[in-house]
Amino acid sequence: MNEHLTDSRLANLAANAIYHTFDEYQQHFKLITRQVQRRFEQQDWPALQAGTATRLDLYTTLVTRIVAEISSMLGERLTNTIVWVSMKAVYSGLIADRDDWELAETFYNSVTRRIFVTVGVNPQLEFIATDFATPQTCASQPVYRTYPRAATTAELIATVLLDYPFGVRYQALERDMRRAADVIEAYLAELGIAATYERVEMVCAVFYRNKAAYLVGRIISQEQTTPLVLALLSTPDGISVDAVLLREAEVNILFSFTRSYFHVDIERPYDLVHFLASIMPEKRIAALYIAIGYHKHGKTEFYRDLLRHLSQTQDTFEIAPGERGMVMTVFTMPSYDVVFKIIKDWFSPPKDTTRQAVMDKYHLVFKHDRAGRLIDAHEFEYLKLDRQRFGEALLTELQRVAANSVVVEDDHVIIKHVYVERRVTPLDVYLREAEPAAAAAATLEFGNAIKDLAISNIFPGDMLLKNFGVTRNGRVVFYDYDELSLMTTCNFKHMPEPTSYDEEIAAEPWYAVGENDVFPEEFRYFLGLRTPLRDVFMRSHGEILTVDFWQQIQARLNAGEVIDIFPYDSSQRLSQLPG
Repeated sequence: MNEHLTDSRLANLAANAIYHTFDEYQQHFKLITRQVQRRFEQQDWPALQAGTATRLDLYTTLVTRIVAEISSMLGERLTNTIVWVSMKAVYSGLIADRDDWELAETFYNSVTRRIFVTVGVNPQLEFIATDFATPQTCASQPVYRTYPRAATTAELIATVLLDYPFGVRYQALERDMRRAADVIEAYLAELGIAATYERVEMVCAVFYRNKAAYLVGRIISQEQTTPLVLALLSTPDGISVDAVLLREAEVNILFSFTRSYFHVDIERPYDLVHFLASIMPEKRIAALYIAIGYHKHGKTEFYRDLLRHLSQTQDTFEIAPGERGMVMTVFTMPSYDVVFKIIKDWFSPPKDTTRQAVMDKYHLVFKHDRAGRLIDAHEFEYLKLDRQRFGEALLTELQRVAANSVVVEDDHVIIKHVYVERRVTPLDVYLREAEPAAAAAATLEFGNAIKDLAISNIFPGDMLLKNFGVTRNGRVVFYDYDELSLMTTCNFKHMPEPTSYDEEIAAEPWYAVGENDVFPEEFRYFLGLRTPLRDVFMRSHGEILTVDFWQQIQARLNAGEVIDIFPYDSSQRLSQLPG
């Protein structure tokens, strides 16, 4: 019935349809976010996890629906450029006064790219650079509260804690405020500002993730801005302050690309992101949007950041350091701390998987609790890059192993499908190059990573060192997902004893191995640790090579237990401090 409408009228209707669907997305997103406080207070962890999963699916569901609606509405004019240029102009006007205009632009881009399957970018149809670099309106409410310096730090912390209206009481407010104050005063004395800091500024909204809540702020002095994060736990006896994070590195880990997204109830994400940037200046704006749950807009910001970097440098892409993978081919740019991972056209034996199965594993990681050990990935399609940025060795490699995904033209390289992740140092490379003390610390972290993955219901499959990496903060993370599976689907078994000498020396197993069978005693042959690092690992993590370790964790998971994984060292827990 729209065939008689003018292009301009049709563009207006379509732009409004996209706008209202984005508004619906934001309303649902905020509704789910606001439910988290009650679930935290009631310790209803299964419901909290279910809400998190629902929120992750929400964006794709609504984009799929509006794409179908727009396709029907535009009919034969679905890919008419004139109509879409007009639609973009109308939509830009509709979102001009919104507090979340930048998210609205990204939502619009998601619709256009789904319909046009654009190679590269088209500034006529998409918001490549935002139409509004800064907010067009005044904030309806401040993103943070200000607390002047009090007579004592304990009094200030008590005032802060009581300003957050939880539906349950604090377990021991006086105890917690004094413990927190002791930690804060000791650190400020170390910095030399204990007597001179002026005020504390705390984000009004609470940051919820998994079984914890976080009050995030900063301590302001003339000399510097210092992060201040109070980690809260909900217990049967009430809420307790579990830790105080004051160092930038500690807060960076809390907001890491290996963590699940926070639930934060805010009206204007722009203001919150720029507040967070003041206490984590090394983090990209993209990473901060992702951390507060807006992963699609984080991807937009990342792409803009990549374009800026390419416009300011002449660096070339090259094959990433480390052992070549059997499933992915990986390249990077030395001056830009990400890697680009492309699924190969074929997999070398003994890999027995499919392209779709690999993509399914990445989707599982996206929806799962990453527990500080799994790297988040941006998925891009039809990424168009300047050919001059690619060295000949890399181009030869891409055409040899991933010709179905990579098109090399005279001036450009078009990558049909790629995952982009933060670059880390492969663990095998790190252990070869690090000083003995650093190598030993990374070995201990390797075991911690395996344990954290296990209690978050992830079995990595391949335990090889090359599948793990070391971040700039020294944490060991896992990034090779093609053999990854849920702990609850594995059958952990003892390795049968050989019945003859021939079986004992056989190259292949003499016993039947089911699809999900795992024999932990075999891990010693795959870890790849040399003495003395193997001894370091075995002293602290030898139980990883036992069936009992895995079966006990599996039993807890099957019983529905949500096991604690803290984004800070156990020594930082206030309950562990002397006195």
